Amino acid sequence: MKITFIGGGNMANALIGGLLNNGFPANEIVAVELKEENRKRLQRVFGIRCFAEPDADALACDALVLAVKPQQARSACQSLKPLFDEQLVISIAAGLRLKDLSSWLGGHDRLVRAMPNTPALIGAGVTGLYALPSVSEAERLGAERIMHAVGSTLWVNEETQIDAVTAISGSGPGYVFLFIEALQQAAVELGFSPKQARQLTIETVLGAAKLASLSEEPTSTLRERVTSKGGTTEAALRVMTERGFSEAVVAGIKAANERSAELGELLGKE
Repeated sequence: MKITFIGGGNMANALIGGLLNNGFPANEIVAVELKEENRKRLQRVFGIRCFAEPDADALACDALVLAVKPQQARSACQSLKPLFDEQLVISIAAGLRLKDLSSWLGGHDRLVRAMPNTPALIGAGVTGLYALPSVSEAERLGAERIMHAVGSTLWVNEETQIDAVTAISGSGPGYVFLFIEALQQAAVELGFSPKQARQLTIETVLGAAKLASLSEEPTSTLRERVTSKGGTTEAALRVMTERGFSEAVVAGIKAANERSAELGELLGKE
């Protein structure tokens, strides 16, 4: 499989690095990147061919990964359209709906929409995927192989579910970071140094997440096990519940889901 990346930003770098680490040959990866400094870096770090603009040689591929900012997608598609053949297109441009992408590519329908998250930058991401019905099973497997290079993957049956993926896992690291900030603040207020607070907090979050991932039991059961009656955890969770912790998290995620849909509408109108 030959792959061309349109855009050489952080997520493209993560995917290229992940593919190479998984044994994908560098001579089958190409990047089209406007900025010279980014092209030089891609060539130096990964040993791949880079182009300043798309041409027939750059687009001689089986799969094309659209890795530009959402606001740049329309113009990027316009530059691709005259050179376009029957390649599979995988869009990682957040919020960009496939009907708009298809329109900008002249009706092309071999399209997959992907929503990775920032832990993909260290190979620990999770990506939601949706494919149009015209995408073959082999092409779905190809898209999955590419995105699996930076973490796990999850296929959804409706494109609207990508908005929910965005709200849960795409924006999810932000929620976790906010929780970490709150834990660190509490640790500092209880007398720990910022360095100590960071260690206690991050190791706790990492350990709890790993425990949950390795256990087949519901997280509610794991929570109950550390919540002794009349104990410290019970005291903390009671206050958090009284102040609407869970309700606030759910409401926030629903707001993110709605905003993702709104942004898709806006991008399609530009």
